[in-house]
Amino acid sequence: MIGENTEAARSALGALRRWLLEQAYPLWAQRGWDSSRVGFHERLGPGGPVLTDARRTRVQFRQIHCFARAEALGWRGDSRTLVIGGLEHVFAHCQRPDGLFRAALAPDGSVLEDRALLYDQAFAMLALASAHRALGAGAGCAERAATLWEQITRRLHAPLGFRADSATRGPLLANPHMHLLEALLAWARFDTAPHWRQRADAIATLALERLIDPASGALREQYDLDANGCESRGGPVEPGHLFEWAGLLLELDATSPRLREAAVRLVELAETRGVQTGVVVNALQADLTILDPEARLWPQTERVKTCARLARLTGEARYWNRAATAAETLRAYLAVPDPGLWYDRRLPSGAFVPEPSPASSFYHIIAAISALAAALEER
Repeated sequence: MIGENTEAARSALGALRRWLLEQAYPLWAQRGWDSSRVGFHERLGPGGPVLTDARRTRVQFRQIHCFARAEALGWRGDSRTLVIGGLEHVFAHCQRPDGLFRAALAPDGSVLEDRALLYDQAFAMLALASAHRALGAGAGCAERAATLWEQITRRLHAPLGFRADSATRGPLLANPHMHLLEALLAWARFDTAPHWRQRADAIATLALERLIDPASGALREQYDLDANGCESRGGPVEPGHLFEWAGLLLELDATSPRLREAAVRLVELAETRGVQTGVVVNALQADLTILDPEARLWPQTERVKTCARLARLTGEARYWNRAATAAETLRAYLAVPDPGLWYDRRLPSGAFVPEPSPASSFYHIIAAISALAAALEER
């Protein structure tokens, strides 16, 4: 029965791996790196990189993470040089005097946005974890991560969780906490120091006790925050993030009944409300009706990742079927005339929007392929 359930998923994984190793990695290694100004380009089109884009620090760290994962995924190109070059660039040009990372540089390398966003610090932590694994202890990534965490807790800590940026109190944002949880789990996988897991547990507890609505099971994006509590500001609900949070809760501890129950509920909500005409839509209203019926690429990858993880844990055919269906949907986004690029947006009509491919999506694609491979290799 397992073989029958996984046959379609294995077929999709084989196609995705070939695309990744034969087309995507070679293209983005050659054309996605700016050798003149140093750093990674934000977008690639058929004619090459878009040179007028601001350079967001989060994208730099995402691309460092992608190339740090390349060798483990089977690519034999020179990923090490790109990881080292990327790290040298962000620490030389994107780090502020206080040790946090600014949000963006202008195309000429000058500072465009000096605010330190929690979202960007989370991806710095993730990239450092992946680089530590790829380069070894001598690269100093563990020491840099420890220093960065000190600054995050010193400058962004709030009564519950962390502030979204260094300039204002603002609302608590769920999404940066999710990515911080992802980064902490990455460190916990190969560093036995208990503090990584303890920090991850704290964010998971915040999600379970404050961010997830006990009535609907939905997790919204913004919350009013003060010392007395954490109250939802209402919509929107992003189905892609429901899948993403669920996958991380399962990764934290798949044996915990509380975590698994919350994860399964998030997945079922995303499937029943957020999957329309075969794709995961962008956003729902507070009442869980459709707000934005377009379908970006990244929510499809999160469906692959989390359904594959649930399939591995439960062995249930429905999760294997969903993972395989989502993987085939993802392949449609990759079927562009220029091999190694992708469509980022699908309209409600089913048509894809022809536009340059954002580098930010590469991280999501790699996560989906990695999770599907891990699920199938353990069967």
